[in-house]
Amino acid sequence: MALEMKAECEKCSRELAADGEAFICSYECTFCEDCTASLESICPNCGGELVARPKKSVATD
Repeated sequence: MALEMKAECEKCSRELAADGEAFICSYECTFCEDCTASLESICPNCGGELVARPKKSVATD
C-alpha cells in the first residue's frame, strides 16, 4: 500500500511538492514545515507524531 502524496498542507493549504519537505502522521494527515512547527509536531486530528514524509522522486527525461 503506497502513501497518498497529498499536494497541500491540511492547515494552511500551502502547495506541497512531491519531492519537497512535508510531514505526516500515521493516518497520512499532511502538513508543511511551518505548520508542523506551530503544532509542535503533533497531529491536531489524531494526536499522533508528525514525521518527515518520504520524498517521491521526480522523473527526469
